[in-house]
Amino acid sequence: MRPFHYARAEGANAAILSHQALRAPRDQPAVLAPAQYIAGGTNLVDLMRIDVMRPELVADINAMARSRAGKIEATAQGLWLGALVRMAEAADNAEVNRNYPMIAQALMLAASPQIRNMASLGGNVLQRTRCTYFRDTSYAACNKRNPGSGCAAIDGVNRRHAILGVSDQCIAQYSGDFAHALIALDATVSIEGPKGARALPFAELHRLPGETPHIETNLMPGELITGFLVPRLPWAKRSLYLKIRDRQSYEFALASAAVALDMEGETVRAARIALGGVSAAPWRARGAEQAITGQTLDDDTLTAVGETAFAEARPHGENAFKIELGQRTLARALRQAAQLEI
Repeated sequence: MRPFHYARAEGANAAILSHQALRAPRDQPAVLAPAQYIAGGTNLVDLMRIDVMRPELVADINAMARSRAGKIEATAQGLWLGALVRMAEAADNAEVNRNYPMIAQALMLAASPQIRNMASLGGNVLQRTRCTYFRDTSYAACNKRNPGSGCAAIDGVNRRHAILGVSDQCIAQYSGDFAHALIALDATVSIEGPKGARALPFAELHRLPGETPHIETNLMPGELITGFLVPRLPWAKRSLYLKIRDRQSYEFALASAAVALDMEGETVRAARIALGGVSAAPWRARGAEQAITGQTLDDDTLTAVGETAFAEARPHGENAFKIELGQRTLARALRQAAQLEI
């Protein structure tokens, strides 16, 4: 790990000011800025140890937990999840489990109990890829780490890589779970930064790789997440998160599905679907949602929905199996959600 300066901020404003002490170029992505925020540190510290991230300043924002950024609140608008809330606390929360089970399940299926006790919700959605070529600096060709160098994964070992939202510059997989629940439930993210506070639909937080894989989010240098608002949708109770992986404990998804259903008898009136383990960023399957609306969940419908969900898939070599796995995972999740008693 390289030497760095450490600053403990007493609140969002102090954190932003400390971040501004090392100004990044205006067009530099937040993730490459010379100053970085730290809460749980479960991702940033790992990346600093392996020399992938090299901040000059690390600003500790844990004092923000004394503000609304550290609270879980049921409001008239919906569920507020502060960015400094720990994953374990949110997963155990009675309101989350009762009315937003998809969120609780996504958090419980992520990482180990020790990491869930440390990791913050804000940091979790900003976690970076586990692509081997990104995390091993002996590989020069990684456009996400070294823009313009190429993508070693395209012709390399890529069984775990993404098939949705990829580009010719990057096929790295977004490895998180919680973010897929947020994008499925139309959450909004609250942000503070040098230019003040703003709110952004969660679906607009992350960016697909395109021509610039190193620009991973729409956060500007100095901005930080203070929380998430999940709207109160009565049928969010009929939701679940299904995660398929190589082993049951402490493993990233090969395919996952976050689904919520509004049912009238056996007919789907509306659906929310997000797909994980297969995408370059949190992925909302809007075409699949439209395909299932007004339908009953018979085998023909589920087959058509799966085909629609993966119509844009671009497999590379070893990860072609993820198309069928993803379709089967989605079908299973939809069946299970339809059977829930609410």
